[in-house]
Parts: sequence; C-alpha cells; structure tokens
Amino acid sequence: MIPDRLAAALADRYQLQRELGQGGMATVYLARDLRHDRQVAVKVLRPELAAVIGADRFLSEIKTTANLQHPHILPLFDSGVADSFLYYVMPYVEGVSLRDRINREHQLPVDDAVRIAREVAGALDSAHRHGVIHRDIKPENILLHDGSALVADFGIALAVSTAGTRMTETGMSLGTPHYMSPEQAMGEREITARSDVYALGCVTYEMLAGEPPFTGPTAQAIIARVMTEEPRRLSIQRRSVPPEVEGAVLHALEKLPADRFASAAQFADALSGRGGTIVTRAHRQPATRDRAANRRAMLATAGAALLLLGLGAWGWLRGRAAEAPVERRYVSLGDSAQVQAAIWPVMTLSPDGSRLAFVGDTAGRIWVKERGSLDPVPLAGTERARSPQFSPDGQWIAYESGGEIRKVRSGGGASTVLADSAFGFGIAWLDDGTLVYPSGSLLELRRVSADGGPSTTVLPEAVLHGLGIESPTPLPGARGVLFNACTSGCATSGLHVLDLRTMKDKLLLRDIVTAWYLRPGRLLYARRDGTLLVAPFDLKTLSLTGPGVPVLQDVAVLTAVPQLVWSESGRLIYVIAQAGSHLGTPLRVGRDGVASLVDSSMVGDFNSLALSPDGSRLAVSFHTPAGLNIWIKQLDRGPMTRLTFSGRDRRPAWSPDGRQVAFVRDSGPAVGDVYARNVDGSGGDRLMAHLDRPVQEVTWSGDGRWLVLRTETSTRGAGDIVAVRATGDSTPVPMAVSQFAELSPALSPDGRWLAYVSDEAGRAEVYVRPFAAGDAGRWQVSNDGGSSPVWSRDGRELYFINWAGEVMAGEVAAGPTFTVPALQPLFSATRFGPQIYHQVFDVTRDGRFIFLGSPSAGTARAPQLVEVDNWFGDLKTRLAR
Repeated sequence: MIPDRLAAALADRYQLQRELGQGGMATVYLARDLRHDRQVAVKVLRPELAAVIGADRFLSEIKTTANLQHPHILPLFDSGVADSFLYYVMPYVEGVSLRDRINREHQLPVDDAVRIAREVAGALDSAHRHGVIHRDIKPENILLHDGSALVADFGIALAVSTAGTRMTETGMSLGTPHYMSPEQAMGEREITARSDVYALGCVTYEMLAGEPPFTGPTAQAIIARVMTEEPRRLSIQRRSVPPEVEGAVLHALEKLPADRFASAAQFADALSGRGGTIVTRAHRQPATRDRAANRRAMLATAGAALLLLGLGAWGWLRGRAAEAPVERRYVSLGDSAQVQAAIWPVMTLSPDGSRLAFVGDTAGRIWVKERGSLDPVPLAGTERARSPQFSPDGQWIAYESGGEIRKVRSGGGASTVLADSAFGFGIAWLDDGTLVYPSGSLLELRRVSADGGPSTTVLPEAVLHGLGIESPTPLPGARGVLFNACTSGCATSGLHVLDLRTMKDKLLLRDIVTAWYLRPGRLLYARRDGTLLVAPFDLKTLSLTGPGVPVLQDVAVLTAVPQLVWSESGRLIYVIAQAGSHLGTPLRVGRDGVASLVDSSMVGDFNSLALSPDGSRLAVSFHTPAGLNIWIKQLDRGPMTRLTFSGRDRRPAWSPDGRQVAFVRDSGPAVGDVYARNVDGSGGDRLMAHLDRPVQEVTWSGDGRWLVLRTETSTRGAGDIVAVRATGDSTPVPMAVSQFAELSPALSPDGRWLAYVSDEAGRAEVYVRPFAAGDAGRWQVSNDGGSSPVWSRDGRELYFINWAGEVMAGEVAAGPTFTVPALQPLFSATRFGPQIYHQVFDVTRDGRFIFLGSPSAGTARAPQLVEVDNWFGDLKTRLAR
C-alpha cells in the first residue's frame, strides 16, 4: 500500500509503483525515475526514525555515503525531504537477497559463501577507509545480482550513528540481534570497523552452517548468548568447511574487538588462506586429528557416490581417471621460459594433456613442456607467435605470426603457411580438419583447411556491424564455433555461436569473454572478473538450457582473454590472478617509467581515460555491476562521481572548456553513437553524432567546433577518421579515409595537426596531417611500428608506443610544415597492458603520463601457473552441490 501523501510528495520526480518490503528502519518502494526513465528503489525512513535523525542531519551526513563508490556497494542515486518524508534512492536490482538464497538453499556451497563474503568484505573495507561504518550487515542487506554481492543500506548508517543518544532515548537501535557485535549490543558509543567484521563473520557463519552463530526465542536471549557463549565450531556441523575458512570466521567472531581482524580486507585474505595460521579459542579444542580422519572418510564415501551417480551424465570421466583424486600444484617452467601474459591467447594443451605449449619469451617463440620433464623446449622458427592451438590429434600446433596462420609439428620442424590476412586473437581447430580464425580486420571469421589452400569467409563483416571477433573455440562434429564479439578493446562483449550448417550467428550471453564446449552438453565460460561458470547446452539447437554455476575463480583475464587451458584428459592449467593486478587501474607514470597509483581508491576494472583541459580531473569509463559508465574523479582528492547511467558508455573526451564530456555509447547493433553530458550532471545526455556505421573513438577540437571520430565500415572493416560539427550540421567530413585502417585520432593543442595511426605501410605506424585541410599530404612519424599517439599539453612533443611497447617522444619542430627531427625512447609500457586500437594513456601538464595498468606493475612476480589434475571430478562435485 502506497500512502497517498508520499506518492503526491514525490510525484514530480518518482512514480511509486508498489511496495517491495519493510525493514526496521525504512520501507522500500519500486518506482519509475521520471527524469531518467528507469526503475529505481526508493527507501523512505520510518516516521519515528526521521523524527529522531532530523532532516538537516540526514541530508548532511548522507553526502558522505553518497560518495561511496565500489563495485560491491549499491550506489546512491538521490536523497531528499518531501513533505516531511526522508528518502533516498538506489538502483533497482533485479535479483534476490542473500536472505532469499539462504532461505532457499539453507547452506551455500563453501566456494560461493567464501566468494560472497570476500566481495562484501571488499565493499566494507572501501567504506571503512572513507570513515563509514555500516552497523547493520545482515543477509537482507546483501543483494545478489548475477551472482555478485551488492551491499545496500549504507545510506542511513552515518546519519543514524550521529543520532545515537536520541536513538537510545526512544528505544530504537541500529543493528539486528543475530549479527550485532558484543560492543554494539551493549550500546557502546564508539563503534569501529571491527563491529562490521563481526557482523560479516556472523553472515559467513550462517551461509556455511545454515543458521547464525547465536539464536534464541527473543532479542534479549540472543544478545545474552552473544555476550556469554562461544559459537559452535563449523567443522562439527559441516565437515567440508576448510580449516582456514573456519579459523577466519571464528577469529572474526571474537568477543573483544581487539582480538578480531583489524580490517575487512584482512578477513577476506584469511578466508582465502592468505592470512597465515589463525588460532582461536575454538581452534584450541582437541580432536583435530580425528576430525581430519573423519573428513577424509566422508570425502571418500561422497566421492564414490558421486562417481556412481555421474558416470552416465558426464561422458568425459572415463576409466581410472574418474577415480583419481583432484590434485593442484604450481607449474614450474624452469629459468629459460615464462608465459608471456598478453591480450591474446598464449597457451594450449594437447588433447591428452601430456604437453603444454605456450608463448614463452620476448621473441614470441612457442615453447613445449612435456609432462614429467623439468624444462620446456623452444620451437625454432616460431618467433612472434600468437594464439597457439593444438590439433585434435595433438601432432600439430597452429598459430598466427605476422598476419599469417601457420602450423608446426609439436616436436619441432619447419612451419607451413596455411592462410594470410589473419589476426592472432584465437584459432579454433575443428575435428573435420579445418581451422576457423578472425580475419586481419577482426571483423569476420574465415575458414581454411589444415592442409592449406584457399580460405573462405564463414561470418561476413556486415553481420556483426563492426564488432570485433576474438577467442573462437570449436564445437564437436564441426557443428559450430563459439566466439566473443566485442567493441574496440572489448569494453563490452558478448558470447556468440556460429552455426556452421546454416551459417547463422546468434548471441548466447552478454559480458562473457570466452567459452568452451564440455562433453556432453555443457558450456564452460568465463567472465571478465576471472570467474568461470558451467551451464547446460543443447548441441542440436546451439542453445543454453539452464543457468550457469560458478566452478572456478581467480583466473587471470587480460582485457577479454582468460589465461586458461584444459584438455579432454581432465588436466587444467591456468594463470592465477595476482592480488591487486587489475589491468585497468589509473597509474601516474614518470618519464623514467616509475609508476604509482593516481588514487588508492581507484582500483578496479577501468576501460579508458581522459584528462580535463586544466589537468585537475580524470574522466574514466568504469566497469561495475551497473555496467560500463563514465565517472569523474578529482586527481588528488575527493570521490569518484558517476556521470552516465546507460551501462554502455566508454571513451570519454573533454570539451575545451572542461564543462562537458563526450563519449561513445554502444546503442545497438551499429555499436556507437556519440553523446555528451555536462560534467555537473545537469541537462541529461545529448546526442552529438549518429552515423550509418560504428563509432569507436571521439576527441574534441581545441576550439570546441568539431568532434573527430574514428569509425569502422561494415563492408571492409577498415577504420576511417571523420569530423562532425559539434553544433548544427552533423554531416561527416572526411579527415583520413582510405582503403587502409586509420585509428586513434589526436588533435594538436593549437588545432593545426591531426595525428593518427594507419596500416598503409603494411603495419601500424603513426602519421600526422593538417587538420581540416583536405588532401594536403601526411608525414610518417614512427619507423618501428606505432600506436596511441598523444600530444603534450603545449604541443611541443608527440608521444606514441612503438612495436616493442616502448613509449617514444618526438620533439615537434616549429615551422610551416610538420617535422620531428628525432625520436627518444622513454620507457617500456608493456607492463601497463597497452592496446593497439585506441589511446591508452594521457599526459599531464608537467609531462607525466596517466596509464591504465596494474597497481603492481613493475613489482609483480612472474605469472604463476596452477595445474589441476582430474579437474572434471572436481567439476562434477561442484555441480552436484
């Protein structure tokens, strides 16, 4: 029931539709945001709570919580006072709460419980570092959207905490008895982050045990147990809980705050076994050896039962391999080779699992490591290899090098050219003796015989409307090919399947980067966060027939390529994601290559960036559970502020006066329209350019009169650079248009010169031509490959990245024509994960660089490979849960 007075008070902004639920502090309504035409959740505080807090305190304190930005914190859209009602507005999340899932499943799989707890811990740690304590962590306040946790109700935590005395006087208390820390239950005035750690420990305990650590018929009875009793050990109630998880949870539940983890981040590390050995009072109890023996016996019995149940359903479990235990170990590659992490596939396993092939040195050679041998061996003549792929019989390895598809015997020998005009973003070797691969433009799929000969197009460029193709993998019986179709740099992506019988393509899932077929009737697919899921798949209709189940986490993903391989034998090898190794984190880099974080709060999955004209603010496109949107951040202070809300926005570009940001929106099949929005959020989105072909990049001219766009044609896959007027006539004017690919437009600060990338010389090089001067010639700047040209703020230098990944600086000579007398290498940018399709850095006024890269760049250890034997047995056990 919606109160008429409330509906009338909010009618100018929100159309209340129905009540979603009530809690101790507020009532939640589903509403339509009239200004932005979207569904939202409006939380209205209970009248007695509103009276206690007061409108001024509520509006003042909620400003702090409104600035909390984290992938696992439900953001705050709006707040205010309407006819004495205090309210705040959040996204409407279509999903369930953790409470709903616990009610349905009673106990969650251990891996799911640990993952959710770690995600919530990450959200709490971010809030705590901004001085905000939640005070009411419970399953009802943890929403699950596409399986990921979102912590809600930070909106009233700070406001309620500042009204503590008056809350006590009215008999109201923030917190729920089952999850209240002892100090909170006792009414302590000073509540710290350790109280939230305790509450999260209670929630994690309940996910694993099926009930909170302390229960009772009344709130008073529960609090009495909280104060006087110890929680029962998890291993007594559920023997599958690992010791490190039990130790972490019980440590979080210590009575004294000083005895708990100092931060939520420490709790998250301990749950993953990275916090060292934790000894609690519960762990000092005897019978550890008996428990371990019982656990082994139980696992053996359960494993035998699962084996009998699964023989018919899981055809890959054959012979004695199904009876073998699951074993995990790190893989050593010796001193001579190392997996070269890259934005294309770098590893492959032979079908029998006996040989691992990988790109193993800076020359790009393929190395092969035989199972049981200590050191891998390089294959001569395979330099600059990308995307190695074993043949179905394991005798050959296909790969791309120099734009050619080649094959070489897995034991070495001369390589054979199979096809040209290819790009090394994956090769699918089908069991009918053909190979399917992305073309040189990445906009079509081609097919060639493993014996060589002419290649044919199986998916034309026009079908995907300019989306790039990556990571093709085969379906059995040459039935079809799975692949990732994504925008430039894979800012947004989707899992597709091509039916090789009908030559029809269809989208299976959004925001999935790679998928593989598992016999019989399953798909294994990866998200960009390094989580792998398995879902049932009908090979006849090429359709998913059920939801995905998470089966593996912490796989390294570079751009949109998971660093993982597996074989039909049940052997799996993957690169484990390192802590803090996000490739999309803004870094400040000196001319000597030394990198540091721009801001410690800006760690996550950022996609592209642009500095404001005065150098004080950074516009970024940022992946969160709400999608890919544009955010604004003061460089040295203050929070990130969300600017756009479509979930499909990327490639920000500032107007010369710093008041607007233009960006590309993936609006539909045509991939890109250009919009702009005032930086202060006023005025809404304005369509600036809509072309008959995809738009991938945008930049603004120095006088504000022109937008320069990089487009892609749907007929030949080459990029073109055109300009459209920022106001008035939006007819595109050609700037750099040819039969070749032109990318990465960059205008000099004085507006005279347009720098860009072209492959007219046979590979990508940087060129400069006069801007808006028609066919007035051009000058080649780079001489060893080039990408991502960026001007210094005074226009005296032009920077770019050469083929070897070095940042080059060219001093621009003054004069009527453009000349660069000399080029100077500055530092290697390979560790920042540069891409070749758009600008990946910007330059500050003092000559430093802002890159998107890993916070641990330059200090991270070598990629660590994890090997799992009998992985299918582990997979079956997880799915049986």
